[in-house]
Amino acid sequence: MNPEPMEQTNRKNGPPAEQVERMFDSISKHYDLLNHLLSLGTDRLWRRKAVMLMGKHCTPGTILDVATGTGDLAIEALRLGPEKITGIDLSSRMLEKGRRKISKLGYSGKIELLKSDAMATGFPDASFDAAMSAFGVRNFENTLAGLTEMCRVIRPGGMIIVLEFSRPSAFPLKQIYGLYFRQILPRIGRKVSGDPSAYTYLPESVMSFPDNEKFLGLMRDAGFTGVRQKRLTGGIASIYSGFKPLNNHTIKPE
Repeated sequence: MNPEPMEQTNRKNGPPAEQVERMFDSISKHYDLLNHLLSLGTDRLWRRKAVMLMGKHCTPGTILDVATGTGDLAIEALRLGPEKITGIDLSSRMLEKGRRKISKLGYSGKIELLKSDAMATGFPDASFDAAMSAFGVRNFENTLAGLTEMCRVIRPGGMIIVLEFSRPSAFPLKQIYGLYFRQILPRIGRKVSGDPSAYTYLPESVMSFPDNEKFLGLMRDAGFTGVRQKRLTGGIASIYSGFKPLNNHTIKPE
């Protein structure tokens, strides 16, 4: 059952959409470089693992990539052989960079990037076979509302994959992680991007994100079943997966 509007209001955890749009417009030029630099290239491996996990459970013909940024996850998902991938994002400049990248790779016939809000995509019910997002859900103004919208637009039986940063709990990784995100990452980000606020926001958004069991609970509240978490690199990131119920029956992953 979908959550009531009041419950969704109480699950707001991100900044206003307009603030997110301005921030990512401002760092779009350096976004890909910083992603790879600050993760030491691990973000590429994480995306591949997320796509491989989806491929184990379904062969989607149509995929929605929410908060697509410059389209890296959409490009990776072409491994699954879909007919079409639609990526949406709030940032026009990120989308422009993504379209240039996709065109250069020769994938424009397979991937379409559109400006749209994750909480109100405008697509009809059951428009896609699967939905996915990488490092974008924590930027939703309302996490539950965004997940509920993703559930609405995929068909019954369809799959969702969310790749996000999560907080490790084991010593000493927890302490190293906290130091890196709070001290080192903002300094590198500011120096490369020239934006004094964007890479202060990043660690704050990671630390305030409802990860692990809290996020699995939000997925259930949004209407997904069979939800699971796969921790990556000691819990620094996680792949969350789930399914839209088919004929009101629970779908259990293999």
